[in-house]
Amino acid sequence: MAIAVIYLHGFLSSPQSVKAQATKEYVDRDFPDLDFEIPELSNYPMEAAADIEALVSKHQGKEIRFIGSSMGGFLSTYFVEKVGGKAVLINPAVRPFELLVDYLGPHVNPYTNQEFTLSEQHIHDLIGLNTPHLAKSEAYSVYLQTGDETLDYRQAEDKYRGARLQIEQGGDHSFQGFDKHLPEIFRFLLD
Repeated sequence: MAIAVIYLHGFLSSPQSVKAQATKEYVDRDFPDLDFEIPELSNYPMEAAADIEALVSKHQGKEIRFIGSSMGGFLSTYFVEKVGGKAVLINPAVRPFELLVDYLGPHVNPYTNQEFTLSEQHIHDLIGLNTPHLAKSEAYSVYLQTGDETLDYRQAEDKYRGARLQIEQGGDHSFQGFDKHLPEIFRFLLD
């Protein structure tokens, strides 16, 4: 069966992020015929979820795979639990509704220069997208670095217990050395 891979970037990020572009370059070089997309996600959770839902529908009849970084990992998990498939998660956000309480108010996305305001409603939206229990932990391959300055890697280690976990000492939230993992990431996704 045909496979489609969707890369979901994080909060205050975009398809122009270093990891997204490294992934695109890898796919262009090694899997030029693969259906691969990096949507520019809305800064608002429910709009982002609707955009992803539309992409999943566009690829109806194909096996859906996700690569999700940070908030993209949170959204990838929601969709794997909802529609099936597999996901590779890079320093995924586990409880962004707790973290983003400190980010309420106006923001500017540094990649797109788009201004937006995060409100209490968006926190409630994120709670609604939460998946506290995983139906099939083997559907996930999770990459964590202990030096992540934004998220506590232990939350993901706990949530994705039973998944394929790779925990590297040090690093940071951007996941240092990400590109060297791309061959194994795509082996997992395309297997």
